[in-house]
Amino acid sequence: MGKALLDGINSPADLKKLNVDELPMLAQEIRDIIINTVASSGGHLASSLGAVELVIGIHYCLNAPEDVVIWDVGHQAYAHKILTGRKDRFATLRKAGGLSGFPNKYESEYDVFTTGHGSTSISTALGIAAARDLENKHYKIVAVIGDASLAGGMAFEALNHAGHLRKNMLVILNDNEMSISKSVGALSKYLNRIITAPAYNRIRKDVEGLLTRVPRFGFRVIRAARRLEEGLKNLLVPGMLFEELGFRYFGPIDGNNVRVVIDTLKNITGLNEPILLHVVTKKGKGYSHAENGPEKFHGISSFDVDTGEKVLAAKDAVSREGFTKTFGNKIIEMAETDKRIVAITAAMPEGTGLDKFAKAFSDRFFDVGMAEQHAVGFAAGLARKGLKPVVAIYSTFLQRSYDQIFHDVCLQNLNVVFMLDRAGIVGEDGPTHHGVFDISYIRHFPNIVSMAPKDENELKDMFEWAVSYDNGPVAIRYPRGASYISKLSSGNSPQIVLGKGELLKQGRDVTIVSIGYMSNIALEAASFLMEDGIDAEVINARFIKPIDIELITKSFLKTGRLFTVEEGVISGGFGSGVLELIIDKVSKDTIIKNIALPDRFIEHGDRQKLLDKYGLSSKKIAEAVKKEWRR
Repeated sequence: MGKALLDGINSPADLKKLNVDELPMLAQEIRDIIINTVASSGGHLASSLGAVELVIGIHYCLNAPEDVVIWDVGHQAYAHKILTGRKDRFATLRKAGGLSGFPNKYESEYDVFTTGHGSTSISTALGIAAARDLENKHYKIVAVIGDASLAGGMAFEALNHAGHLRKNMLVILNDNEMSISKSVGALSKYLNRIITAPAYNRIRKDVEGLLTRVPRFGFRVIRAARRLEEGLKNLLVPGMLFEELGFRYFGPIDGNNVRVVIDTLKNITGLNEPILLHVVTKKGKGYSHAENGPEKFHGISSFDVDTGEKVLAAKDAVSREGFTKTFGNKIIEMAETDKRIVAITAAMPEGTGLDKFAKAFSDRFFDVGMAEQHAVGFAAGLARKGLKPVVAIYSTFLQRSYDQIFHDVCLQNLNVVFMLDRAGIVGEDGPTHHGVFDISYIRHFPNIVSMAPKDENELKDMFEWAVSYDNGPVAIRYPRGASYISKLSSGNSPQIVLGKGELLKQGRDVTIVSIGYMSNIALEAASFLMEDGIDAEVINARFIKPIDIELITKSFLKTGRLFTVEEGVISGGFGSGVLELIIDKVSKDTIIKNIALPDRFIEHGDRQKLLDKYGLSSKKIAEAVKKEWRR
């Protein structure tokens, strides 16, 4: 059977031509496209499958893009893309030049914000609502936020402010995992049908208007009536927290029942006040493998639709343990003998390799939810009392803790170990997820030591050193995936010494100083240069801070040509640090060039292709060296 319904939908206006009875069939068609596309391209499957009916209901009842819909993170927005004129390009999802895996303001007028980080939607929606009112306009504004994102402090700050401003906006809480609360049965559903009904709310407003005119007793009666309503809702409806913050709360409703979603939205979108609608959806809805293992299908690479099993690409088939698993195994090994070690992550135990630690040391593992600022402040408290907290968070998400790293950790000079997974280019998830800023935002803080391993063995050595280091915080950055362990074994490498790099290859013509994983690529570049008679000396810096300027200067004075290579932004990066220290040693006959990512946001695409595009493949590094060599 073809996609007859979806074939006729190129915008939300087309969606409204269908009757409600046809919408469950449309939902299945959308799910089929999502499943088959993600099976090929990878992506965030379970959340998007669970939100299909919710997305249909939103676009059926609202008039986007005139009405504004903002998606928090954007994991659940695939159906939104399909219904807003992008279904014919959906097969390009997460591919270079194709659709982004997240909402992208440069991709469609229906994507109001480019998103990818959590807990932001209510704040931006409130800002738009305030701007709308200043312009005396009347469009609707909806923020869709998941239960995990709602745990972030920014979301609560926004709820508090929105309730205070009393702006007309709708927040939809898509509850698909935490199960903040459960419906207590038919009475709760009945009550919600009553309080969402237009007639109820018209009468409520009219009666309150009349009572305010009654001298002395009118406001008392209103307060008593509201207390009665709130008392009933407190018993039957789990939303009093939001009511206290100034929102009218409705729900929970079945977010996978498209008729219920539409009926509810039609009833409440006309209310001129802050509204929170609580919908309960099932992650992975419509695909049994994802329903039974939603965490496995949260973010997934290509898989077999029939079995749900991951399909290994050629590059995966030769992968080794990988940086993430190496860290996960090493922290368990060390925690068995060092009772000071505790582990902290922000809703990513599997992604950071801490899931096994959580099982082995449940009392020493803390998942704080999507609350990175709290994670760092919490770690500071643990460290202040003599423990050794290890904070494992993706590089891009640790950005959210910038002030806490400064104020709570570095200023106090506490012994916190930061493990920055997914540092550098992450590939298909795009600009919100590339970990390209951590070198710059960490190295300028006093007291902190910053490091990057070239391979998995060096990661083990660095982590062991970091835990033993008692003079302040340490940050270790490493990329996604496996390293070049077969080419650069740390078995014969010198031990880790504070601020000391490693000479990987001697040479006479140029010096290439690289950091972390890029040391492998720098060595490859040196082999290409040797084919052209250029003998490159290669240094693995190991330390971003403090930099081994003695080793670098010695090599630089010999060759007269210095190239730094890093998988991070050029502004304020590792190369900048080298220049700051070596500038007084420069003569007019020397060449210094920093090779790094440009001062721009990097699009989504295959990691290796992006490295090549931006000059960080071994061949492109060799070309850059040769270009300067010929000057």
